[in-house]
Amino acid sequence: MKQPGPIAVFDSGYGGLTVLNKLVEHLPQYDYIYLGDNARTPYGTRSFEVVYEYTLQAVKKLFDMGANLVILACNTASAKALRNIQQKDLPHIDPQKRVLGVIRPSVEVVNAYSKTKHVGILGTVGTIQSESYPIEINKLFPSVQVAQEACPMWVPLVENNEFDKPGADYFVKQHVDNLFRQDNAIDTVILGCTHYPLLTPKIKQYLPVGAQLLEQGDIVGESLKDYLFRHPEMDAMCSKSGTVHLYTTEQVAKFKQTAGIFFEGETNVEHLVL
Repeated sequence: MKQPGPIAVFDSGYGGLTVLNKLVEHLPQYDYIYLGDNARTPYGTRSFEVVYEYTLQAVKKLFDMGANLVILACNTASAKALRNIQQKDLPHIDPQKRVLGVIRPSVEVVNAYSKTKHVGILGTVGTIQSESYPIEINKLFPSVQVAQEACPMWVPLVENNEFDKPGADYFVKQHVDNLFRQDNAIDTVILGCTHYPLLTPKIKQYLPVGAQLLEQGDIVGESLKDYLFRHPEMDAMCSKSGTVHLYTTEQVAKFKQTAGIFFEGETNVEHLVL
């Protein structure tokens, strides 16, 4: 039996804290460690090879820190690195450990939300170019039509604390309009980046009447709860003291200053080198 360890949450920057928030809300009894690769963010514009390399480094580090389960809260990492890590690397690293992403849980619920069966995806350039959402949706729900829009300025707006400023409206409206110009029958929009929930008030302002947003935090929280129920052997490998520790590859002071926007509550933050 392995030593129980914290559930690890990895993101390229701050965005995954929106997922961590919901995991703690849904499953408060577990221990969590969060790693933000803020020194190398954003991942959305990087190549498949670089995202895979960076994500694998982070996963190995989190395993070394005692985690047996890693959640890739970054959509770009989920799109560009998850499958390779699951299929190529885990069998050699440790076949008992697990790495999960955020795309599959989001896809699994989309059919239940959409009445028109026309779905929109707002994501980073990397996530959109990977075609991960259309591919996964088509596997599960072939009748659902998918339109996508890359929003390259949205993560910088959030990371630089400009998400609620008037200047953000131009970029939000531009990409929402572009998405619905592709398909005006869309009634459900997936926010395919964990940074985007901070832009929710502005996104909703420009959505057509009747269209709804799906944010990943609650979806991933419910999915993880179900996963641990169905996999008691993994649940037994997760420690449960209700602690949260945050790590960043950037300056701790800078991370603490911004982390409060994404994550509620007192947290311990430490610097970490990958």
